[in-house]
Amino acid sequence: MDADRWLADTRSSYDTVAADYADQVPEVLAGQPYLRAALALFADLVRGTGGGPVADVGCGPGHVTAHLRELGVDVFGIDLSPVMIDVARRDHPGLRFEVGSMTDLELADASAAGLLAFWSLIHVPDDAVPTVFGHFHRVLRPGGPLLLGFHVGDETRLKTQGYGGHPMHVHVHHRRPDQLAARLRDSGFTVEAQMLLDLDERVPGAVLFARRQS
Repeated sequence: MDADRWLADTRSSYDTVAADYADQVPEVLAGQPYLRAALALFADLVRGTGGGPVADVGCGPGHVTAHLRELGVDVFGIDLSPVMIDVARRDHPGLRFEVGSMTDLELADASAAGLLAFWSLIHVPDDAVPTVFGHFHRVLRPGGPLLLGFHVGDETRLKTQGYGGHPMHVHVHHRRPDQLAARLRDSGFTVEAQMLLDLDERVPGAVLFARRQS
């Protein structure tokens, strides 16, 4: 898949649905105790390495970014969609949000104490995942924790309609935890834990905890 095309499609799709998306997510974490537990553990891991700035990559409207700040994490958000960043800045004026791409993170080497990608890797095609993980490894400090959240499965589907009924054109990739874990190891990470979620749902979820090797 052409890199410029999928990035442009993802950006424009989320620009289109940003306002309606933001209206639907404020209470998502309230009904997800296991996700909240994963985020609390991630916050503890960041503190355990001495703390510092944490990047929420693919932050959307900033609801997870804000939750991490409530947990005491020095977190900032990055998203491909400028409109999504506008919404995040509107809804969370005390937090820092920037437009950027996980395929070309404009962060200094070893500048992040931790990195989170919560269901934002789902639109990245397989051939671009090593590039993304390479950037995650580069910007993390040695020993810094990484938390990934994603859809579990083997399929890729085209999403043509999204939040609020607006048109979208994004591919949604479902992946197996062992596949992503292998790619993380190839990129210089130690994979420490995984949690499967919503096992009785049509599309289960998962989180992976990894750490940049020293």
